[in-house]
Amino acid sequence: MTPLRTAPKPATDGRRVRVLVIDDSALMRRLMSDLLSVDPLIEVVGTAADPFIARTKIKRLSPDVLTLDVEMPRMDGLSFLGNLMRLRPMPVVMVSTLTAKGAAVTLDALAAGAVDCIAKPQADLGGGLSAYGEQLRAKVRQAANTRAVSRATAPNRPVPATAYRHPNLHVIAIGASTGGTNAILDVLSALPADTPPIVIAQHIPGAFSAAFAERLNQHSAMTVVHAGPSQPLLRGHAYVAPGGFHLRVYRRGTAWHCGTSDDEPVNGHRPSVDVLFESVAQHVGSGAGAALLTGMGSDGARGLLALRNAGAYTLAQDQPSSIVWGMPGAAVALGAAQQVAPLNQVATRLLGRGEVR
Repeated sequence: MTPLRTAPKPATDGRRVRVLVIDDSALMRRLMSDLLSVDPLIEVVGTAADPFIARTKIKRLSPDVLTLDVEMPRMDGLSFLGNLMRLRPMPVVMVSTLTAKGAAVTLDALAAGAVDCIAKPQADLGGGLSAYGEQLRAKVRQAANTRAVSRATAPNRPVPATAYRHPNLHVIAIGASTGGTNAILDVLSALPADTPPIVIAQHIPGAFSAAFAERLNQHSAMTVVHAGPSQPLLRGHAYVAPGGFHLRVYRRGTAWHCGTSDDEPVNGHRPSVDVLFESVAQHVGSGAGAALLTGMGSDGARGLLALRNAGAYTLAQDQPSSIVWGMPGAAVALGAAQQVAPLNQVATRLLGRGEVR
């Protein structure tokens, strides 16, 4: 591919978000365009049937956001994304099939720099097409305000075996949204195998959360699992909330457990970080540590404040290392974070409850 122009700044000036839809299916290009065009703040400036056509249209149309199909002829979406992030980083929302292979490739795309993902609409959506359209438009609007970066940045370094471990740390809670799949991977890959149990709420579609948990498991010394309806919290284990379900921590006898539920979304999300954090504040209290990482919106800020008020250690990711400083920024504004730190210090600070010796 020939070099493209310099990456545009995030579309935060109130103008319409310019979108280029890339998909090899003419039907899907039309459907995605129609769903996006409902929003007066979004303008579909063009469509492309493959990455080579997309390359030309990116140079000519200067879109703010791409929606990119994973599987296409001539060049697959992942290869195109890698070239794009190297030559002209820009916000990309990946559109993937509801298959195990599709989920794995989508996570590869998020690791390569895509800011978000959404499953392709299914033929049996029926009345759900309206809800799908709302979700798609929200992701595109959010993507327009993200800072697109390649994954060339240095990840967390593993916590040394001699690093300080605070004795009053029994459960760790982590919440994130946009950019969080990579941020959480960086944190978990730096933690030792005997870390206290970790509960995780990441805003992610249900089709991709199991693959996300498996990817974390492959890159962590801990055992990472897709959380179920009820299970005990064990040292050296991390529990990922399934997409479409809330995750809560509760006490049963002398042990802590976690469980999922499909009750109403909170802050527009299920899983909601606030729901998880507030349960940890209630049932673990001062024995907890929590980190609110990169993400759009404010979900988790109120829950982090509840944790701080309960005596827990609370941390927010800093702005320079965040893809979107929405959720952690909201927590800082509320006074919910005891400390604000770059991503590569999160693991060490969590283990020491803010103390680094």
